Amino acid sequence: MSVARSAIKKAPVDRNTSQMLPFVWEGTDKRGVKMKGEQAAKNANFLRAELRKQGITPSVVKPKPKPLFGSAGKTISAKDIAFFSRQMATMMKSGVPIVGALEIIGSGHKNPRMKKMVTDIRTDIEGGSSLYEAISKHPVQFDELYRNLVRAGEGAGVLETVLDTVATYKENIEALKGKIKKALFYPAMVIAVAIIVSAILLIFVVPQFESVFKNFGAELPAFTQIIVNLSRFMVSWWWLMLLIVVGSGFGILYAYKRSPSMQHGLDRLILKVPVIGQIMNNSSIARFSRTTAVTFRAGVPLVEALGIVAGATGNSVYEKAVLRMRDDVSVGYPVNMAMKQVNLFPHMVVQMTAIGEEAGALDAMLFKVAEYYEQEVNNAVDALSSLLEPMIMIFIGTIVGSMVIGMYLPIFKLAAVV
Repeated sequence: MSVARSAIKKAPVDRNTSQMLPFVWEGTDKRGVKMKGEQAAKNANFLRAELRKQGITPSVVKPKPKPLFGSAGKTISAKDIAFFSRQMATMMKSGVPIVGALEIIGSGHKNPRMKKMVTDIRTDIEGGSSLYEAISKHPVQFDELYRNLVRAGEGAGVLETVLDTVATYKENIEALKGKIKKALFYPAMVIAVAIIVSAILLIFVVPQFESVFKNFGAELPAFTQIIVNLSRFMVSWWWLMLLIVVGSGFGILYAYKRSPSMQHGLDRLILKVPVIGQIMNNSSIARFSRTTAVTFRAGVPLVEALGIVAGATGNSVYEKAVLRMRDDVSVGYPVNMAMKQVNLFPHMVVQMTAIGEEAGALDAMLFKVAEYYEQEVNNAVDALSSLLEPMIMIFIGTIVGSMVIGMYLPIFKLAAVV
């Protein structure tokens, strides 16, 4: 009976003592200077002991308050993953063990979600998992390409080199995405501002003029009457127009994500838009070239690499083309021949790929292709910005100027009669 009781008493001791909890503390150092901070510890007593070892007399040690709206912090972005890769590569090349590197990175992050993910990865590795197995539990943050590169690096014993390559790849891809967003965001934002300004004029300003026009007792010019009628419609139905615009935007976005056929159609349409289409084409070629070069250099077999690369091109048209190339290469075609068959890549890319295959330096040649097309995207975005500035000024001037002229036409007409 006593054995059973002792077993019952000892059972609660078997718990996960390695779990670290966040605490906030306040205290004074040996000089009497007040200090405060934040630190993870097993419990408050452990943290107090640790602070005393550091020469700090703690006055307040309490658990860090939980966020008001659930999980705090930003979502983990692609830039966070790129920075994580760079930190890991730098520390591992400096001789820091992988667990120590993860501990340093996790403790230094301000984003709680990123900190938790890094801590989970470290815990898995301490439990005997490989880095590939640990990051595979976070497929949203570490895509198939990233996971396969890490697996290849671990298998070849060159993980720090592969992480350095992945970090460079992620940084270049994010820079390229930033350029594309800049090219698309600027005109979209200006058009949105023009629409908002026009709506404000129609809802708040034009009705004031309309009350003045009623006192004239004369028929309004046709152009002015059109603006007045449009203003009446906006005043009565502005909420419906807003609902249609927002609903259409969300509807198109939802359909784009859920319907492969619509996604393919819109992606094909974007590629044919003047100027913007060329930027998107160059961007997809650059992403394809750099991603293929990175995976091939990391030791991933070419057929498998092409399957991974397809989803990284950023356009469903190129994705289908690369998957077709993969099928051709799997039955023995050289990559340049497979490229030529899809009839999507420029002649220069096909020729450079052929030269790279013949010289046994496909990855090096594809890196050069990626650098060339990334520079083309940079130049095109800069040229587009310079071209759009005067066109946008003309666009806004035409809209606002037309409304102002329409409002003053009756006044000009009355002055001519007088």
